[in-house]
Amino acid sequence: MLPQWTIEKKRDGAELDSVEISDFINGYTQGDIPDYQMSALAMAIYFQGMTPRETADLTLAMMHSGKVIDPDSIPGTKVDKHSTGGIGDKISIPLAPLVAACGAVVPMISGRGLGITGGTLDKLEAIPGYRVGLSEPEFFQTLETVGCSMIGQTAEIAPADKKLYALRDVTATVPSIPLIVSSIMSKKMAEGIDALVLDVKCGSGAFMKDIENARALAKGLVDTGRAMGKKVTALITDMNQPLGRTVGNALEIQESLDILNGKGPADSQGLTLTLAEHMLTLADIQITAHGSRLTNGSALAKFEQMVTCHGGDLTAGLPKAGKQIPLPAPKTGFISKCDAEAIGRASLLLGAGRAKTTDSIDPAVGISNLRKIGERVEAGEPLCIIHSNGHEDESQLFQTLETAFQISENPVEPPPLIMEIIDG
Repeated sequence: MLPQWTIEKKRDGAELDSVEISDFINGYTQGDIPDYQMSALAMAIYFQGMTPRETADLTLAMMHSGKVIDPDSIPGTKVDKHSTGGIGDKISIPLAPLVAACGAVVPMISGRGLGITGGTLDKLEAIPGYRVGLSEPEFFQTLETVGCSMIGQTAEIAPADKKLYALRDVTATVPSIPLIVSSIMSKKMAEGIDALVLDVKCGSGAFMKDIENARALAKGLVDTGRAMGKKVTALITDMNQPLGRTVGNALEIQESLDILNGKGPADSQGLTLTLAEHMLTLADIQITAHGSRLTNGSALAKFEQMVTCHGGDLTAGLPKAGKQIPLPAPKTGFISKCDAEAIGRASLLLGAGRAKTTDSIDPAVGISNLRKIGERVEAGEPLCIIHSNGHEDESQLFQTLETAFQISENPVEPPPLIMEIIDG
């Protein structure tokens, strides 16, 4: 079938069959189908959508465009977690070793941050010496020895996704549920996992700003995973305020270590435990007393083991910024707003993120001691502490941060962190 026939069929709202989808993706990956025809199909999908079966077939075609990891030689159920990205979302870092300490195997392929949303790989690279680019034998060895490993996507894993994502970014087809689902799931299914828990963020600091779109994405992810024969659960969680009290790479590693020591902010620790429960349930592992793995040091020991296997050295210390600047509260009252998007933009101004993929980041800078919605603050007390190395436009930074916070005279009820659970 000629590529234009497939484009025409989807343009007119018809359902593509499995062969049409796989042939098109294979042709695009190999360079036989040019960008302009892939762009046309992506736009047709954007407007016409895809059925769950079509989305699963698209995911499979993208997954099989490259190497599929096969960790069957390692005993145990393989389970992973994926977040759609948010501000201060460091949960993967304490979560993987916690679940591994409970007996599951967690092969986690993570991503980098872009724009205001931070990436797990950038956070891990704040640890001196940590390598995200392990070879496959090293990855398998770490999984066998520790039970968890956190690496980056290699050139061999889902190359169709890499090509298509870059194209979607410049053709206004990023916000398409089937294309988002296939992008996420093609990489995750290429890990050879048995089960997956998804954390779909919803709010100002997330890609999905409202509950309707977040619900549609969560359902699309769950339906596609189930159609591929995997156990999948999705949680929709609030991202109208940052998660935890830190934003910035080294700062978020420190908060992750606090969580692994049984401490850390209530929301980030609570979400870590909740996601662990769902991962262990899908892995058919008893979840009683999993929280004790944080207080008895076993989850922390797993993390330290993993870091060592990746060449990292926690004893070398984390990078620290040259200046710590408090942002004083203008009046006494209760925090009614701590806008995640504004906090993310402020961290980007500091140099904690990248506006484009080629930008370098400063692992030391960021924001800590964030006050949360519902907390009382006295006039002059810090709303947060800025960690700076002087890269930013200071007036723009403070203007951005001042718009992030609102203070009410009356008590404010904190928003629920978990908004919905979708398990098919």
